[in-house]
Amino acid sequence: MKTDIEIAQSIELQPIVDVVKKIGLVDDDLELYGKYKAKLSFDKIREVEKNPVGKLILVTAINPTPAGEGKSTITIGLADALNKIGKKTMIAIREPSLGPVMGIKGGAAGGGYAQVLPMEDINLHFTGDMHAITTANNALSALIDNHLHQGNELGIDQRRIIWKRVVDLNDRALRHVSVGLGGPLNGIPREDGFDITVASEIMAILCLATDMHDLKRRLGRIIVAYTYDGKPVTADDLQATGAMAALLKDALKPNLIQTLEHTGALVHGGPFANIAHGCNSGAATRLALRMSDYTVTEAGFGADLGAEKFLDIKCRMNGLWPNVIVLVATVRALKHHGGAAKGTYAQPNPEALKAGMANLLSHVKNIRQVWQTPVVVALNRFATDTAEELDLVAAQLAEQGVACAPCNGWAEGGKGTTELAKLVCEAADANPAPVPSYTYPDEAPLKDKIRAVATRIYHAAEVSFAPQALKDLAQLEADGYASCPVCIAKTQYSMSDDASRLGAPEGYTLTIRSARLSAGAGFVVAFAGSIIAMPGLPKVPAALGIDVDDQGEITGLF
Repeated sequence: MKTDIEIAQSIELQPIVDVVKKIGLVDDDLELYGKYKAKLSFDKIREVEKNPVGKLILVTAINPTPAGEGKSTITIGLADALNKIGKKTMIAIREPSLGPVMGIKGGAAGGGYAQVLPMEDINLHFTGDMHAITTANNALSALIDNHLHQGNELGIDQRRIIWKRVVDLNDRALRHVSVGLGGPLNGIPREDGFDITVASEIMAILCLATDMHDLKRRLGRIIVAYTYDGKPVTADDLQATGAMAALLKDALKPNLIQTLEHTGALVHGGPFANIAHGCNSGAATRLALRMSDYTVTEAGFGADLGAEKFLDIKCRMNGLWPNVIVLVATVRALKHHGGAAKGTYAQPNPEALKAGMANLLSHVKNIRQVWQTPVVVALNRFATDTAEELDLVAAQLAEQGVACAPCNGWAEGGKGTTELAKLVCEAADANPAPVPSYTYPDEAPLKDKIRAVATRIYHAAEVSFAPQALKDLAQLEADGYASCPVCIAKTQYSMSDDASRLGAPEGYTLTIRSARLSAGAGFVVAFAGSIIAMPGLPKVPAALGIDVDDQGEITGLF
C-alpha cells in the first residue's frame, strides 16, 4: 500500500493557471509561486467580494484520538465528490504548522487519494506565510526590547511584558527563557518565553482580518505590556504597526492550490483549535463562498473546540453561518472513546463501540440543539471496519434522525465520498438561509460566556475559577473588554479539561486557571486545565522519519 506522500508524488499536477479557469479566474488574477501554487491578487479579491454568496459546509469531528479521524481527508474528498456530482465547489482549509508535521500528528493536507497538492510544499514552507507571521511577531518583540534599551520613554514595567516570541516548532526548552543577558550592550535583562507560531495573536489576527485596513487596525491594538502605573502599552504606542503590516502584506492573500482531482482549494492560516480559534482565514472562506456554489471548510480538533470557536468567534466576526455541519467519526475512534485499549481497534468490540457512541451523540446534540444547524455524520472507513460495526453506528444515528454516510475517500477520493456529498447537498439546499445560533450573547459577562460554553457544549455541571482567573477576568471587564467572545484553551482529547476522561463526561467541574486578552484578535483566551501554548515533541517525533534523497525527493511526510 502506498503512503500518502507516495500517492501525492504519483499524481500529475495541472498548472494552477489551468485549475483556476474552472472557477472563472485568469492568469492576471494570480501571483504565482512556481507552477502549482499561487496567491490571489488584492485587485481580484476586491472584485470577487461583489459576487453572490454560495452555501457553506463546515466539517468538524468527534474528539480526536490516537486512532485518527481523517477530518481533512473527508473535507477534501467531500469537495471532490460535490464537483463530481455537478456542484461547483471549492475548499477553504488551514495551513499545517511545522509543530505537528515534525511532532506526532503529521501534516494537514488530507490523506490517500483525498489530498491537496503539492503535499510536500504545503507541509513544509509553502508560500512563506508561517515565516511572515513568525517574523512579524518577533519584530514586535525586538521593538519592545529596543524601547527598553533606548531609555523606556513609555515607562514599560519590564515585569509586566505579556508579549512572547514565537517559533513554528514544538520546542519545550523555549517556554521560559531569559533575554538581555551578557552586559549593557545586549539590552535589559528580563524573563521572556516562546509560544508556537500558530498559537500567536498575529496568527489569530491574520485569520480574522478582512483587509489591509482591518489588519493594521487589529495589529495596532495588540497589548504588549503595562506601564508602571498599570496602563496598557500597544503596538501602536511602539510605532510597530506599519512594519508588522509590511511583513504580513503577502501573507494576507489566500493561497490557491488543487486537490488530486484538481478541485480548487484556498489554504490559508492555521491557528490551533486547542489554544486559539482553530479555523482558516475568514478572507479565504469568504472568497471561496463567492467563487463557488458550495464551500467546504473545516475547524480544528473536535466540535467542542473547533466548531464552537468557528461559530462563536469566526462566524460572529465575519457574518457567516454554515448551511450544514458534517461530523466526522470512525469506528476505531468510537471504540477508543468506549474504553478499547490502544492497539486493539482492529478487533471486534461491540461493547466498546456502543459505549463510544456517547461521544458522537453528544456532539450531535450540541450541533442540533445549541447551534440549531442540520448535521450529517461522515463515517470515515478503515479496512478493518466490519459491516456489523458500520451498521451499528448507522442504526444508532437513525434512531436520532441523523443521516450517516460511510466514506472511503482515502482509497477512492471523490468517488468514495459521493454518498456523503448527496446527503450534504440535500441538507444544505434545505437550509438556504441559516440563522446564527450562538452559544452565548455578546452582552453576557465574560464569566457567564465561559459558563455557557462549559455547560452547554462541554456538559460540565459548573465552572471553578482560580484566583488568578478571577483577577484576570475582573481586570479585563474593568478595561472595557466584557463584550469580547471567549476562546477557551483546553485539551482536545476530551470534552472536559481532563484528557483522560473519554466518551461524554458530564457533571464535572471545569477549572479555568487564568485568562488573557488578545485585543487585536478581539477575543479573551481562558485557559482550562493544564493546556499550554508551546507544545513539546513526543519521544519519537515524526521528524526522525523525514528525509530527502540525492534527487531532492522527500520521504517520510504524512
